[in-house]
Amino acid sequence: MANRRTASRRGVALATSLLALAAFLALSPRAGADGTRAPQVRVVGSGTLTRATPVLAKPRANAARVGLLRQFRPDFRPQYVLALSVVRAKKSGQPLWYRLSVPGRPNGRTGWVPASAVDLWPVKKRILIDVGARRFEFWSGNRLLRSGRVAVGKPGTETPTGLFYVTWKFDPRIDPNWSGLGNYAFETSAYSPNLSDWPGGGIVGLHGTPQPHLLGQAVSHGCVRLHNRDVEFLKHRVPLGTPIKIVP
Repeated sequence: MANRRTASRRGVALATSLLALAAFLALSPRAGADGTRAPQVRVVGSGTLTRATPVLAKPRANAARVGLLRQFRPDFRPQYVLALSVVRAKKSGQPLWYRLSVPGRPNGRTGWVPASAVDLWPVKKRILIDVGARRFEFWSGNRLLRSGRVAVGKPGTETPTGLFYVTWKFDPRIDPNWSGLGNYAFETSAYSPNLSDWPGGGIVGLHGTPQPHLLGQAVSHGCVRLHNRDVEFLKHRVPLGTPIKIVP
């Protein structure tokens, strides 16, 4: 009888331990097949502009102006933005100012706009590009949804590193001039330090390729090339405004 009771207690203890472990794993960041952890991308949100607005060096109305963001792109489509941080009213907690990532050279510029000038929503998805490993990862929360090999910029036209975001996306197959971009393309807020074959005078893109044998190499003018099957997977899953973290 004593042996049975001891075995029963051990079984209960083991079951309790397994439940605790399962709860811990459910709350912990999930790892990819290669042991990678969800990249930490701290942003407030992404969205669109409600009006054209000056970008200021500090969160106050009389601060120096560092740029101008228009409500619409030259093709009359909405201008998307990525908010990196926020200043809130002390009493109410309402947003007063947002610090935005500002597309253009040099990469990494930021500036402040009034909260009333932007319409934001939370960000859950993000893309990680590891230039050295020649790989990409696509995450939603703590879930790794897709990963694969990429081609990156060659010496002299290296892929820039930093935090960027998706500003537009399109199917290049509808225009024969862009057939080299594979089955789908994402425009980003990053710019090649020197040049790029991307429309817009140096904008870095994430796109497919008709030459998958070049994946894993440094061969582009700064853009990140993905396998067509990977870019097809991302096509409807990556919303505009998605953060893109490019690391060395």
